[in-house]
Amino acid sequence: MQISSFKAYDVRGRIPDELNDEIAYRIGNAVVEYLGAKRVVVGRDIRESSVSISDAVIAGVTEAGADVLDIGLGGTEMVYFATGTLEADAGIMVTASHNPKDYNGLKIVREGARPVSGDSGLVDIRALAERDSRFTVTHAGRCDDCDVYDRYVQRLLSFTDRSALRPLKIVANPGNGGAGLVVDRLAPHLPFELDRLHFEPDGSFPNGVPNPMLESNRLATAERVQSIGADLGIAWDGDFDRCFFFDHNGRFIDGYYIVGLLAESMLVNESAARVVYDPRVIWNTEEVVARLGGTPVMSKSGHSFIKEVMRREDAIYGGEMSAHQYFRDFFYCDTGMVPWLLVAQIISTTGRSLANLVDARIAAFPTSGEINRQVADVAATIQRVRDHYEAEALSVVTVDGVSLSFADWRFNLRASNTEPVIRLNVETRGDAALLGARTSDLLELIGGTPG
Repeated sequence: MQISSFKAYDVRGRIPDELNDEIAYRIGNAVVEYLGAKRVVVGRDIRESSVSISDAVIAGVTEAGADVLDIGLGGTEMVYFATGTLEADAGIMVTASHNPKDYNGLKIVREGARPVSGDSGLVDIRALAERDSRFTVTHAGRCDDCDVYDRYVQRLLSFTDRSALRPLKIVANPGNGGAGLVVDRLAPHLPFELDRLHFEPDGSFPNGVPNPMLESNRLATAERVQSIGADLGIAWDGDFDRCFFFDHNGRFIDGYYIVGLLAESMLVNESAARVVYDPRVIWNTEEVVARLGGTPVMSKSGHSFIKEVMRREDAIYGGEMSAHQYFRDFFYCDTGMVPWLLVAQIISTTGRSLANLVDARIAAFPTSGEINRQVADVAATIQRVRDHYEAEALSVVTVDGVSLSFADWRFNLRASNTEPVIRLNVETRGDAALLGARTSDLLELIGGTPG
């Protein structure tokens, strides 16, 4: 059998041709064999296919001789949390996050919630899953239900000073994904007035796929914030390992500026700490971290790379412009719950709105946002752009794609790890006109079609 649903960081594909119960069984089975796992955490998201896929994974794991701790319905970060706190040998989350409703997938971690990706075992697991024979033992493992919600919620609350929180009015929009399950458990511990929007978990996604990166999906949250006069709006993707912010005007705040805000909040208590960031847009993050006495550490984009660098550097926090936020005290993993709690605390303690907290940073370091283009030859396109600009550049960095910096502007151009597109990010030092001009020049040179 050939399995096409293995990607750079996880398994993801259309149901049932790219992922089905048989494939899920094989992958669960192969995870146990590859890792030598004895105890495996399994969780699932709210998608309609997730129950059967989860059951198949559990069968593959137990028939390979490992015990399963089934945490049931929840989010990806709950599998991270459970794998770390329960000292399991592996964790498998059944989710396709923000993909269309006819997709599903698997995210796999090993002990300590360390990621398993293309460069750290996923290729080997695929090879084992594709072979003809199954890995079975005489005495199968057992499957036990394991409710981790109470412990997980307490860990989330440990990131806040609840005595400092004010009764903010907050729009909470899970997009009918799973985030509402956690928000409801957090709510009794918090003074916030929560306005629940698209809140019920529903794998048919009646209000569209929960992907706030799509501009069309932001409108409902923005309008609700404006209509009720909320202090803040928050939206999550389907498995809620990312959250997205709207200020009191309903304006969507780019994840880049949230990275700087969270880095500042973490460094207040540990000023000499390291902060990891990705190379797509950097100047705001570097300036904030250096000003507060921290050490900025650049990493290649992608959760497996960020987590590896964070562990190596013992970084207190890591952030990507894509809204993945990582915390040392959450097993160096990404979470969509800790960031909104911290932002609400910052608003509470400073008495400043989110708009006021980020406006000066947006003006100081405006960006193009990530622009995707489909091109015939990604590598050749990157090289052509590099050749065009390199002679004038003050620095050339190849941590992820190519980043060229000049006195008052810079750009990063990289191949996507998950899609057949090229991704462009441009930023300047406070010059919106220059940003527009340089972005147009680059897109003309890149060519292709919108991705």
